[in-house]
Amino acid sequence: MLTIDLYLQNFLTHSKIEIMLLALLICVLAFLSLKFVITRKDSCNVYLIDFTCYKPPSSQKYPKDRFMKNARESGYFSESLVDFMERILDRGGLGDETYLAEIFFGKSYNPSMEAARREVETIVFSAIDMLLAKTGIKCEDVGILIVNCCIYNPEPSLTSMIVNRYKLRENIITYNLVGMGCSAGLLAIGLAKNLLKVNQNTCTLIVSTDSMTENFYYGKNHSMFIVNCLFRMGGAAILLSNRQSDHHNSKYQLLHAVNTSTSNSDRSYNCIQREEDGSGKIGISVTKHLVASAIATIKPNITALGSIILPKKEKLLYILIYVVRKLLPSLNIQPFMLNYGKAVDHFLPHVGGKMILDGLQKSLGFSDTEMEASRMTLYRYGNTSSSSVWYELAYVEAKSRMKKGNQVWQIAFGSGFKCSSVIWRAMKTVDDGDVNNPWTDEISRFPVMLDNHDEPMPMY
Repeated sequence: MLTIDLYLQNFLTHSKIEIMLLALLICVLAFLSLKFVITRKDSCNVYLIDFTCYKPPSSQKYPKDRFMKNARESGYFSESLVDFMERILDRGGLGDETYLAEIFFGKSYNPSMEAARREVETIVFSAIDMLLAKTGIKCEDVGILIVNCCIYNPEPSLTSMIVNRYKLRENIITYNLVGMGCSAGLLAIGLAKNLLKVNQNTCTLIVSTDSMTENFYYGKNHSMFIVNCLFRMGGAAILLSNRQSDHHNSKYQLLHAVNTSTSNSDRSYNCIQREEDGSGKIGISVTKHLVASAIATIKPNITALGSIILPKKEKLLYILIYVVRKLLPSLNIQPFMLNYGKAVDHFLPHVGGKMILDGLQKSLGFSDTEMEASRMTLYRYGNTSSSSVWYELAYVEAKSRMKKGNQVWQIAFGSGFKCSSVIWRAMKTVDDGDVNNPWTDEISRFPVMLDNHDEPMPMY
C-alpha cells in the first residue's frame, strides 16, 4: 500500500512539473509569436509600385506676358499692384508654359463651384486612370485611399468623389487631408506607412492636387498676390503596397518618413493664412516671416533625417568640430557643413519658388546638377503644391538617371508650418520609355538656361 502511495505521489509530482514546463513553453511560444508579429508590423516593407502626374493640354498653357496683359486689362488692379506681380513673376523662376484652369482664359474672372469641381475632377480622374492603366491594379485591391488638397474642400469630400467614380470597396479606409499646405503629399506617405503596418496585404492610393479656380485673389493686399503668381495647375496619383508579391514589380521601397511641425509658434502659424482682407475679399496671405518660419521648421527635419541617413564618418566629424568650436572659440574654426549628397543620389525639394530653392541649395551644399530637377519643374510646371515633388521624380526618370539602388530624398514644406521628408530606394533602373511620363515628349530640350535675378523676390 505504501508503494502505491509513493508511486501516485511521484506520478502527481512529475505531472505537475510537466504541466508547469508545458505552461512555461506555451508562454514562451506566445511571447515569441507576439514579438514576431510586432516586429513584422514595425518592419513592414512599403513599396511604391508606380505614380503618374497630370499634364494639361497645350491649350491651357498660360505664358507670363498673357498673365500680365490680362491683369492690366481686367480693371481689378492698380498700376502699383501690376508692377508688384510682374516683379514676382520675373523672380519666381516660372517659365512661359505653365498651366492654369479654363476659368482664367475668359475676359473676366467669374469663378464657380462647378468650374472648381470640373478642374479637380479632370486632374484627379486623369491621374488615377493613367495609374490604373500603368499598374494593372484592380480597384478591389485598393484598401486605403488618401487624398490631399489644401484649399479646395467640397462636400461630399474628394475621397467620396473617387470612391463613387471607381466604385471602390465598401470597407475602404479613407482620409481627406485639407488645409495642410504643400507638405501634405509627403505627410500622406507617412500616414500610409503607418496604416500599412496594421493592414496587411493591401494597396494604398494617394492623390495630391489643389485648385486655384476659386482662390485667385483680386483685392489690394500685396501679401496675397504671391499665390496668384506662383501656383499652377497639376496633380499626381501614387500607388503604395505592402504585398510581398509587389516586391519585384515596384519602382521604389520606402525607407524613411520624417515629419516636423512648428505650429506651436505664432510666427510660423500665421506666416501663411487663408483669410479675408480689409474689403472682405478672400486670399492667401504670405508674410515676411515666411523664410524665417521655413528655416525654423526645415532645420529640425533635416537634422532628424541626417541622424538616420548620414554616414557615421560625416556625423562624427560634425560632432568633433562642434565640440572644438565650443571649447576653443579663439581658433575661429568654421562650422562643418554636412554633405547630404553622400547619403542620397537625388534631392527633390518642393518647388515653392526660386528663393526657396536658392536657400536650400546654399544651406545643404547641393550642386546645380543636383538641383536641376527642382528648378526645371518650377520653370516648366510652376508650383503645383503638394504634387510638385512627383513632377521632379518624373523628370529624373525621363532623364534616365534613376539607377537600381539609388536613394531619393523628397522634402516638402507648407502652411502650419510643417515639413516632411521621405527617403526612397530605387528597386530597379528606370528607363525613359514611359509614354505617361509628363516629360517624355519634351525632355530632350531640358535643362534650359535660366535668368538669374540677384534681387530677392518681394514679399509684400
